Amino acid sequence: MSEPREQRAARFKAALMKSGARSDTSLYEHLVRLLSRVREEQPQDPVDVLEEMSRELKRGALQQDRGALRDVPATTPGQWLAEQQRALFSHARDEDEDDLVETPLPNLAEVAFFFQQAGVGLGGEEMQKVSLALRQLSDARPLRSCRFWGKVLGTEANYLVAECREAEPPGGAGGEGPGEGGDEDAAKMIVPPSTYKAPPVVPAEERGTGTNSSAYFVCREPGLPWTRLPDVVPAHITAARRIRKLFTGRLDAPVTSYPPFPGAEAEYLRAQIARISSGTQVSPLGFYHLQEEDEEEDEDEEQGTTRGRVEENPDFEPLPVTAMSKSLSAWVHHVPHILTQGRCVWVNPAEKPAAEPDEDEEEEEEPDEPEREEGPALFTPLSEDAEMDRLPPWSSRLSSALVPRFAVAYVRSNLWPGAHAYARGRKFQNVYIGWGVKSDAAFSPALPPDPQREFPGGPEVTEEADPTPQEERALRAAAEDKDETEDETEEDEDTE
Repeated sequence: MSEPREQRAARFKAALMKSGARSDTSLYEHLVRLLSRVREEQPQDPVDVLEEMSRELKRGALQQDRGALRDVPATTPGQWLAEQQRALFSHARDEDEDDLVETPLPNLAEVAFFFQQAGVGLGGEEMQKVSLALRQLSDARPLRSCRFWGKVLGTEANYLVAECREAEPPGGAGGEGPGEGGDEDAAKMIVPPSTYKAPPVVPAEERGTGTNSSAYFVCREPGLPWTRLPDVVPAHITAARRIRKLFTGRLDAPVTSYPPFPGAEAEYLRAQIARISSGTQVSPLGFYHLQEEDEEEDEDEEQGTTRGRVEENPDFEPLPVTAMSKSLSAWVHHVPHILTQGRCVWVNPAEKPAAEPDEDEEEEEEPDEPEREEGPALFTPLSEDAEMDRLPPWSSRLSSALVPRFAVAYVRSNLWPGAHAYARGRKFQNVYIGWGVKSDAAFSPALPPDPQREFPGGPEVTEEADPTPQEERALRAAAEDKDETEDETEEDEDTE
């Protein structure tokens, strides 16, 4: 049975009214506009000008590509990071070859290769980007040396850390610790006397010495701007030893912990870097030696410190890699130990600066002299490091026991997981890749302090007990009798 004519016409009209793939206008709408124009203009040769009129209608509709009218897609984080990293792969074409040779940077490709033999590293692509980022940092700042310290992992982002020695480190103390200075307005307020005596503030070490001997720069990804971490102060180191906190990847993030940490994540990161460097920066025995300074040698001996610079020993004779992999005595610490007070060089916190004596001021009793603290000597072998909960502090290995001739000796720290060092001949290097948390099975959060003593009792603060109804009646009766007696006495005096 054939389909009715009306249904076929309706189906054909519906097909004409479908929009095209490149335009929103359907063939039906285009034909209606074309025939309407022919009717209005009534050309002499409509067959000849029909195609030209159709093209003019299409151009007049201004129908562009549908994709051009859509919103521009947002840039993805990967695309944005790629744009930031484009500057790493660009260099000036007129650079002198001598400038390319004289650089404070180590051969990071060689360092990555040796660490790869020990099973440590970030991968070839990331290490290449890190090398270019370090070059960018050294070009922007006057540095005597610059090396890749490591990578600190975080919950939101990671930190790439560069350890640098500035060409001209600014003088002055490393920073002002919490409690230094003070508000003059708060000191003038009238407050009740307090028996609490704040502990003396331990001063920070100057830049270029002790815990502030190096400057540290961090960035999230290669190609992003480098940020210089603040100098570390003893209060930050002592507070970091009492907490365990993962990093977020934001330098301005608050450190929520107990006991409270006196600073943001930037200060906490700098304190952890100082602790890790002091405990895990190692080198082959005899590679460095101490170049003492003769001018202040006598003064330093009286203070119990050793002043000088750690320099490379030109007469160093490397040990075989097999001997270094079997004995921890072949490795030594070349970074000073951090004392309990948060410094590498001990200072007397009770010592006051010299000042003119005041006659009106009463003489105060001087506190007992604290006992001087002395840490392990410089270049102490790793074999003398103390164990913690029966955990050996170090593990030494050989990268390949099958081909020891081309292998490298390496050690890894068990107290700071992620700290590694390798050595082969006169070449060695240290790196840290971890969460920045010390491995301590016996760690437990600090307990809250003991509650303060209550105010001592006495008659001036003791409340009297309320009288009973019987006592009130007795007092009232005694008062009435006394009044009556006084009235009778006055009447007798008037009668006389």
